[in-house]
Amino acid sequence: MTKPKRRSAESEGGRSARVNGIPKTGWGREIPNSNIQSRQTAPGHPEKLQVPRSKRLSKGGSSFSGSSPKKGKGKTRRRAARSASLRRRLQNEPKFRWAEAVSAEDWHVYCLAIKALRKAGIPFMLGGGFALATFTGRWRDTKDIDFYIHPRDRDRAAKAVTEAGFKDYFETRSYDRKWIYRSTRSGVIVDIIWAMANQRAQVDNLWFKRASSISVRGETLKVLPMEEFMWCKLYIIQRDHCDWTDVFNLLYAVGGRLDWKHLIERLEEDVPVLKGLLLVYAWLCPRAARELPATLWRRLGLPPGGGVRPDPERDHIRLLDSRHWFAALQPDTQKLEV
Repeated sequence: MTKPKRRSAESEGGRSARVNGIPKTGWGREIPNSNIQSRQTAPGHPEKLQVPRSKRLSKGGSSFSGSSPKKGKGKTRRRAARSASLRRRLQNEPKFRWAEAVSAEDWHVYCLAIKALRKAGIPFMLGGGFALATFTGRWRDTKDIDFYIHPRDRDRAAKAVTEAGFKDYFETRSYDRKWIYRSTRSGVIVDIIWAMANQRAQVDNLWFKRASSISVRGETLKVLPMEEFMWCKLYIIQRDHCDWTDVFNLLYAVGGRLDWKHLIERLEEDVPVLKGLLLVYAWLCPRAARELPATLWRRLGLPPGGGVRPDPERDHIRLLDSRHWFAALQPDTQKLEV
């Protein structure tokens, strides 16, 4: 008697996509010229991008490379121009409703901190779960909000939120003050961050220069660059907390749009950490890993897709965590469990 085949992660994702369909309208408008684009999956194949037939680019276009359609004559050229114009409009349309998952009470407290920082003239960027939701269109419940600032502004930022009624969380639970000021009000935590926890790097002007913007509930906010977001999370592999799940969801959503050259330059001698993460990602999602730029794999000295071949008999994603943490396997209306 033969054993029934185990349902693979990819077949699970396909079933989910067929049942729930492609995400419809969204909430939380992206600002034009943002370099953020959420990934939608094709029914029956969670690792392939789906674009409606009527909205596809001509063969010369690319949803990830940013290349423009090939020049043609007459109707072909006009059709290509219309397709490119439609693509630009689609990229700026709302794609998600994750902001509705934030309670009114929490958002009120977040706004108090936002107004305090703005009043003090302190530039800041969103990080953490808010940044992840911006990049992927998927929400995971978070205990706090992260504001990234320049190191020179840390004392002024702490003073600003204190004057707005926030208290230092150190009085409740000690934390490392070398990279973060953790404040709280009404049980809601607001983290002000100016460096990585391991002191590998501090926020610099380039972070702000490369930041994108998003509008959430009427507030226009800057968001960490995707590459710096990933850079920070590469090092967080602790016994009780690992941020690689966020990175895997980021790769699945926008891996083809990342500035890999910039990230590798940032990493310097830490590139082996990136290689390790990409090999694990290839083990989790071999087909999606093969969609990452071929130049990336060559630069890292690895075969395309890390040399990993799909195995429909294995469900690698759930071998790591039985919770519903990976967006490819979950309905677009469901929160991620991380």
